[in-house]
Amino acid sequence: MPDGGHGFGQGFPALVLNADFRPLSYFPLSIWAWQDAVKAVFLDRVSVLSEYECEVHSPRVTMRLPSVIALKEFIPAARRPAFTRFNVFLRDSFECQYCGHEKPAQELTFDHVIPRSRGGRTTWENVVAACGPCNLRKGSKLPREIHMHPRQVPRQPTSWELQENGRHFPPNHLHESWRDYLYWDSELEN
Repeated sequence: MPDGGHGFGQGFPALVLNADFRPLSYFPLSIWAWQDAVKAVFLDRVSVLSEYECEVHSPRVTMRLPSVIALKEFIPAARRPAFTRFNVFLRDSFECQYCGHEKPAQELTFDHVIPRSRGGRTTWENVVAACGPCNLRKGSKLPREIHMHPRQVPRQPTSWELQENGRHFPPNHLHESWRDYLYWDSELEN
């Protein structure tokens, strides 16, 4: 039961790190609800690295809620990321590959560089993020026909590249106890 009988709702999430102390994912940031974090602590699957001031109580146990946890067993990243719309946007840093404008995911679509009507396939090597106006303008034409070439040659990214791109898009909620683990390899300020 939460301290004082108050419900926590979605509050007090725990940042989840792999056994090498790097986040499992930067975008979306790997966080667990406090209930899942507490359960993992009791199952001895994680180490608690930092805690909130807030406590939970059971008839026999009182504990502070974990704010940063690390898995005890390392989970290797997938070698080949899944080909999804979101991962295409992440690879392209949420920028239209024709005009270069950064857009939120809901304002992006993906474009077949070689249109499907011209034999183009839906693959990493033929799909790019595009804003609606650019996608409409390009239509079913080839890049050379309309002089619209992607800013970067589309290719399959590595999981590491997607993770690095994800670092540039911090989530809305960042608890201060997470900072040392999210940006530990960035330069320190003087």
